[in-house]
Amino acid sequence: MLDINDLKLMLKSRVPIIVMETREELRALELFKRLMDDGLYQPLFAWSVTEGLYRLDIDSGSQRHNAQPQDVLAHIKASTLAGIYVLMDMHPYLEEPLIVRMIREIAQDYDRHARTLVLISPKISLPEEIRHHAVFLEVSMPDRNMIKQLLLEEVEEWKHRNRQPVKGDAHAIELLMDHLLGLSYADARRLIRNAIYDDGAIKQEDIKEVMEAKYRLLGGDGVLSYEAETAHLADVAGLERMKHWLSQRKKVFLSAEAPEGLDPPRGVLLLGVQGAGKSLAAKAVAGAWNVPLLRLDFATLYNKYYGETERNLREALKTAESMSPCVLWIDEIEKGLATDQEGGAGPSKRILGTLLTWMSERRSRVFLVATANDIEALPPELMRKGRFDEIFFIDLPDANVRKGIFAIHLEKRRQDVANFDLAALVNSSEGFSGAEIEQAVVSALYSAHATGTELATQHLIEELRITRPLSVVMAEKISALRAWASQRTVPAN
Repeated sequence: MLDINDLKLMLKSRVPIIVMETREELRALELFKRLMDDGLYQPLFAWSVTEGLYRLDIDSGSQRHNAQPQDVLAHIKASTLAGIYVLMDMHPYLEEPLIVRMIREIAQDYDRHARTLVLISPKISLPEEIRHHAVFLEVSMPDRNMIKQLLLEEVEEWKHRNRQPVKGDAHAIELLMDHLLGLSYADARRLIRNAIYDDGAIKQEDIKEVMEAKYRLLGGDGVLSYEAETAHLADVAGLERMKHWLSQRKKVFLSAEAPEGLDPPRGVLLLGVQGAGKSLAAKAVAGAWNVPLLRLDFATLYNKYYGETERNLREALKTAESMSPCVLWIDEIEKGLATDQEGGAGPSKRILGTLLTWMSERRSRVFLVATANDIEALPPELMRKGRFDEIFFIDLPDANVRKGIFAIHLEKRRQDVANFDLAALVNSSEGFSGAEIEQAVVSALYSAHATGTELATQHLIEELRITRPLSVVMAEKISALRAWASQRTVPAN
């Protein structure tokens, strides 16, 4: 495995401090035990504040008098015995100057006495004094073959306990294995058990619960939100060209490996008039492909401390990669990348640099859908060919699309479309966006309810008559937007 090879290389390179950020403490310890069988024998110690210091390679009992961090570090510092010392959950004590100094002195003395310190914790922030002595080793997550093996083990366990086989939908099983990628062994096993032990079957209904649980396990927070409610392409009227484009790429995106000669689809930029359906289209991509939808909120990224904003973005992108295959939706991307007032290397410039680097270098199946209203605020670097697979322009709906929008929103509110004069509604809604049509339906329902009557075509026409759509209120800006897009983007419809 890659973990073992990396670990061997670090030890042979005589690195004084190895840092492993992982929740799988037992698996990390197992890696070091396996080294003993691979001809790299060294005395192997482990320490925790509850057990003290003890040997992993032989059974020698615990040194409970070395349970406190200061005591165990003093013991290691005084010892001339070369070896590996695995210190578990040391991170809370790295804020104490004495502890930091002792670790630094052990590291500086490595050439005389080769004592390797291994720090294992779910999350570690190293003080500057010891950072340059350390290297980070990322414990790899189980790949698809390992997930499949875990699944088979749990299926056999269920069969043995309950004297009956696990029922399974073949497509649901494939999706389950896809969505467990990026999780630890323990977490993947637990979610497999949850799916099976609920009813002895793996069904499509289990997938949504797995995706939500995975997001929580990966530490999702306000920067990156999991959108449980997605849409389907049938919920979006029009946009036929974009729908066709997406349908052509669905199979390739969902494949673990893209067919030879085809690059995996990477993302689209959706430009258009406000309310024309960009956000709904972003949700529909995830719904149509049956993958998680994550929404990145640029407003929550910003932090007053230098560098923390970019770190927040990197952590969010890392979480998205762990959720792959998924759709990452950045709504109104121009608001997060607007030019800094100082015109220099402000946070927006640094965020742009971090985002562009990730867009160019990522290999995971994260499909980026960015939406924007204000073209002039978008940086030229983002618009360069190759950043996105395609740039679609979502215009105000034409007559045929408006007819579909009325039908969708009336049916959604349990109205019989046959009772309405759609032709009259289409004629009365020229220049209306999809969002404005939906609001007209909602307002008309309130008007009908207030008078105790059934919703009728006339209620809708009256609401449309008293509404001034955005295409009228901001006619000049929308005309300029359309003129710009006509030569630079692909019409979505």
